[in-house]
Amino acid sequence: MDPEKDMAVGHNEVTDTDTVAHLANQEDHEQDKLQAIKQNPWAFGWCLFAVWLTLLVSFENQASGIVIGIPQFRKDFGYLADGSYVLPAKWQAAFSGGPVASTAIGALTAGYFADLVGRKKTIMAFLAVSFGSVTMEMVSTTNELFFAGKFVNGLAVGVLAAVCPTYIGEISPLAIRGLLTCIIALAYTVGPLTASLILNSTGTAETRWAYRAVFCAQYGFSGIAALFVFFMPESPWWLCNKGDDKKALRSLSRLGYNKDGEGEKRLAVIKLTLEQVRKETEGASYLECFRKSNLRRTIISIAPLSIQALNGVIFIAGYSTYYAQLAGFSTATSFKLFVALQVVSMVGNIISWSLIDRVGRRNLTLWGVGGLTVILMLCGGLATAGTVQSIKACLSFMIVYGFFYNISIGATAYTILTENATSRLRVKTIAIGVAVQNTWYTMWSLVLPYLFNPDKANLGAKIAFIFGGLSVLCFIYVYFYQPETTGRSYEELDELYMKHVPARSFKIFVTEAERQGQEASRKIKE
Repeated sequence: MDPEKDMAVGHNEVTDTDTVAHLANQEDHEQDKLQAIKQNPWAFGWCLFAVWLTLLVSFENQASGIVIGIPQFRKDFGYLADGSYVLPAKWQAAFSGGPVASTAIGALTAGYFADLVGRKKTIMAFLAVSFGSVTMEMVSTTNELFFAGKFVNGLAVGVLAAVCPTYIGEISPLAIRGLLTCIIALAYTVGPLTASLILNSTGTAETRWAYRAVFCAQYGFSGIAALFVFFMPESPWWLCNKGDDKKALRSLSRLGYNKDGEGEKRLAVIKLTLEQVRKETEGASYLECFRKSNLRRTIISIAPLSIQALNGVIFIAGYSTYYAQLAGFSTATSFKLFVALQVVSMVGNIISWSLIDRVGRRNLTLWGVGGLTVILMLCGGLATAGTVQSIKACLSFMIVYGFFYNISIGATAYTILTENATSRLRVKTIAIGVAVQNTWYTMWSLVLPYLFNPDKANLGAKIAFIFGGLSVLCFIYVYFYQPETTGRSYEELDELYMKHVPARSFKIFVTEAERQGQEASRKIKE
């Protein structure tokens, strides 16, 4: 007797593995968010742990830009010019661009190691790397050593930025997949908020602790992560893809699928989904991401992350504090404005949790990008006016930007990224998305100091015009090419892509997986 053909489902006996998988798929569709959390508390908890790991990414990314606004940092690592200390543009670009470039390298590294040794071991290894690099940042007194620490930490957080969304996408129940992938974006607001609160207390100090405090805080995030990472269940998708069904079933049990044959049903879903896409992925290399239907999936998956980079978030997040100071606000006031930006950003993300499924991924992204385009154009126009009142209004719109960004593309990008990637290539597709995004960020990090700084092009917030123009192009892309994936299981998404269903028809197309799931549910009830 084949154990895979003899699985218990509730009080009935289903003897076909595919039927078991289709039945589980249908049950997923019938769950609501609260039911999914109550029935899968361990899976929900480990997803939140992966979000916590993402805090390391957001904290490090923010620290790279925000320290430029600290007078003591500019004094220790810059030079005196016209009565004030200025960080040389080349080092400003290096501190901002170098870590972003290494994050892209780290993300691509993650795609290789996470498929080779698993999600858990990859996270553990690069969490250790992060500890070492933060120490380099802490003790540095020269530009060279500080840059080295930032660069190495960029590698570590690049790995985490790719592996954590992959892990969440692989273990989260369908009903809360949108919610949990949105919460990834929350980490990108909590990290900067924490950094800004620390700097609001220490940023005006006249010692090295004015900026060292923010790097020291990273030990806290990493330390808590290190306490729990050893107990983290490995992804059952990775184990199943490696052919180790026993360990996959054991991992599913640790994730809470241990009652009434739930583990077996989950395993059946995973195996069926992986088998269906196997013909579309002859291997699991990066090259496979650009072959057959995978090319379309790769583009659709990674595009929203690139849209984030093209919509000006790196300018708003990294330069709002410095711009406020150049506009005449005190250091303390500029930090308070940055705290306000992070608070409204967080509120925007929290609101997105309910909208991501109710409004849909596509609509929330589309109208969010449209709103950001208007805000950016207003910021550019107000900066051009150059009066005290117009500059204050420009800073106000930067805060409004944070709200609209995080309620839309800031949140939906991670959901779209994890959902649309091919199952066997998920971590590599996500790695490509993070790498491409950070390639854009690297370019902006190198260019923006020369466009923004008073001793260079001195455009200030008029840079918003550039991002506003790019946002128009992003809006056109989303309108014509972004499909709606709300409520779709991975099996259904595989079918939609393999059948080359047009993006505008994703929402209404009835898949064979849906039909078979409904039929299996009807039979089991009979």
